[in-house]
Amino acid sequence: MSMVSVVFRRELASFFATPVAYVFVTIFLVMSGVFAFFIGNLYERGQADLLPFFNFHPWLYLFLVPAIAMRSWSEERKSGTIELLMTLPISTFEALLGKFLAAWSVLGLSLILTFPMWLTVNYLGDPDNGIIIAAYLGSWLMAGAFLAIGMCMSALTKNQVIAFILAVVVCFLFVVSGSGIVLDAFKGWAPSLVIDTIASFSFLTHFESLAKGVIALNDVGYFLILMGTWLYASLLIIEQKKAD
Repeated sequence: MSMVSVVFRRELASFFATPVAYVFVTIFLVMSGVFAFFIGNLYERGQADLLPFFNFHPWLYLFLVPAIAMRSWSEERKSGTIELLMTLPISTFEALLGKFLAAWSVLGLSLILTFPMWLTVNYLGDPDNGIIIAAYLGSWLMAGAFLAIGMCMSALTKNQVIAFILAVVVCFLFVVSGSGIVLDAFKGWAPSLVIDTIASFSFLTHFESLAKGVIALNDVGYFLILMGTWLYASLLIIEQKKAD
């Protein structure tokens, strides 16, 4: 774990040594406010909660998280620093985990910096803060799933733009698989088991429950398993490219 910590600090420092983290956090905070107050009608609803704020997180993450994940391995391979990294006394898994935790921490920091919205609804009314905490946890877990997919796509190619596009496409499929438009396309000819299975893969299906304060094991487990699966796929890809 000491080597994971070394990579973690290296990656975290690199985020803040360049405008990447600052731009990401700024855009996330601005867009969160725009969606919550102007599109989600946070004031007009007359309810002291942050549901309009959290409802837009899957769509914010769809573009912002791949943007922060695309550099994780693509940049290392393009600049040649991956060879230097792999010559250090560190395993591929430790390097992967360190990179993931650093980027996930930036995402967590972005969420923490939205605390003025929490203060606002507490000032305006008497919200259920337990529900808000559960929603924050769910949002962070979902961000981690987006990030794991994005890092896997970054491991596939040296081109950051290609990595970004691939990540957006794959993440989009996970987001919309539980939407009404997709499920309606299967209703009428597909058995209910198939429809339920498709819906179970959706980020929306699992996040909506967490955003409403229902911390169910299957929802938390879904995001954790998804993170583990895509990180393992990243590990296999990186190991394969090392052997080539």
